[in-house]
Amino acid sequence: MQTIVWNDDAVDLIDQTKLPHELTVFRAATVAELIDAIKRLVVRGAPAIGVAGGYGVVLAMGEADPITDPDAFARLTDRLRNARPTAVNLAVRVDEVLAVAGEGREAALATAHRIKDDEIRSSTAMGERGADLVVSLVEGRSVRAMTICNTGGLATVDRGTALAVIQTLHERGDLEIAYPLETRPLLQGARLTTWELGRMGAPYRLVVDSAGPALISRGLVDVVVAGADRIASNGDVANKIGTYSLALAAHRSGVPFLIVAPESTVDGTTATGADIDIELRAEAEVTGFGEVRFAPADATALNPAFDVTPAELITAIVTDQRVVRCQDGERPE
Repeated sequence: MQTIVWNDDAVDLIDQTKLPHELTVFRAATVAELIDAIKRLVVRGAPAIGVAGGYGVVLAMGEADPITDPDAFARLTDRLRNARPTAVNLAVRVDEVLAVAGEGREAALATAHRIKDDEIRSSTAMGERGADLVVSLVEGRSVRAMTICNTGGLATVDRGTALAVIQTLHERGDLEIAYPLETRPLLQGARLTTWELGRMGAPYRLVVDSAGPALISRGLVDVVVAGADRIASNGDVANKIGTYSLALAAHRSGVPFLIVAPESTVDGTTATGADIDIELRAEAEVTGFGEVRFAPADATALNPAFDVTPAELITAIVTDQRVVRCQDGERPE
């Protein structure tokens, strides 16, 4: 299954808020519906929301003509590109389609389709390149791999980024076990990554977030693979909250720590991680889950969705085009 499909002038999305208990499709026929889907995490993952954003420009062209009503069109697409601030892919892909919007709707749609196809090819390349690197780093044994959040096909279109590496290892017979972290507060690891690992038949055991560094320190993990929502030119990486603590533990224990993300996630206009806008999400995500509130009625919360891992803690960044060996002083620029 593909996470995102353009279907009869609308964007069909696997509704990730309903998984793993219900596999349903959310249909976004307007820009407002697509923005809502992005904000509510119906669709999530930096590459996936980039693809969705590309199709969103085509939706916007049906609501406001970029030639005869440029102001209204700009308002729609500005709202779209800023629907979530941390992941660079959304703005990049929106701008790619905007660049051809003046040529008409068919040109815009063709560009959006090409972006989707690029992400599928990218996922395959990242999985293979990342698996090759892992095997070279973990000598002579089946791999015990830890990962955080969801970086599979649900976060891209098909296969994924970091989870594509684990899938490729499994398909090659090189995976002993995967350790997905639950990923509080929205449990993308517990709900989504386990669902994808189960569908691919890979062995796994779910781990609470706070246990991840402890398992690394006890020698139970051979490699940590994580995705990225934005990679600064100096190699600092913004990813799901909790990634930084895994990087610290891996660095302390001498365990390889890999970031796997497409080239579109490398943002040459962002110099360092300090320049990345970290999204703060609703307090209700921390004080309860779904319709159940478990904190006191007057409890407040701080809910950053991402953290920044500095380049010096990263063994390598794997993209669809290259391996950047941060531990050797290389930077993605």
